[in-house]
Amino acid sequence: MTTLPDLMARLERQANSDRPAERTPEIGVIMGSDSDLDVMMGSETGRPGAHDALTALGFAEQTSYQNPPDARFTFETYVISAHRTPALMYTYANTAGDRGIDVIVAGAGGKSADLPNMTASIAYPLPVIGVPVQEKSVSSVIGMPRGAPMVAVDAGKSFNAALSATQILAREHQTLYDRLVAYHEDLQAGVADVSDKLHTEGTPEFKGERDPDG
Repeated sequence: MTTLPDLMARLERQANSDRPAERTPEIGVIMGSDSDLDVMMGSETGRPGAHDALTALGFAEQTSYQNPPDARFTFETYVISAHRTPALMYTYANTAGDRGIDVIVAGAGGKSADLPNMTASIAYPLPVIGVPVQEKSVSSVIGMPRGAPMVAVDAGKSFNAALSATQILAREHQTLYDRLVAYHEDLQAGVADVSDKLHTEGTPEFKGERDPDG
């Protein structure tokens, strides 16, 4: 079983290692609890999440710092509680830049959703995109004072947070820029196809095909 000091020491070792950017994760995805996983990863029965967005854009999840995947662009995922493990939160945010992270997507739930805010304060000037896991988390996540910036998405929309993180990276990586453009073009094509089917089939038939059980 990995202890808290072990995990913190591992992050420190990674920060002090000399590794090319191609072998370090560009995006860090963190969440306050594993109960946030359905929002941050995405659920088969619910809306897609950050994990879904990143893998759709060609990122691979890096689970071993020593043996990263072959993909050029990668991300890592951790559970970090601002309230139960503040020392781990500090270590993660403080070492993120030195470990190769370029942007952090941070999700938290509850009324005291402090992980995104505190991570942004510690990791500054590294950009942090906050994800309120629940509606009641919105005011906590977006409540940063002037001079301590953090951007945030609407409640539960970690998919958009991952897209925004990729947009930040795309300014320096043409490959990611092209993937984002292709993704947007696919969205446009999908809307055009649905619009045409609705028009040509008529509303009752179209609705019946879309909701066969309803």
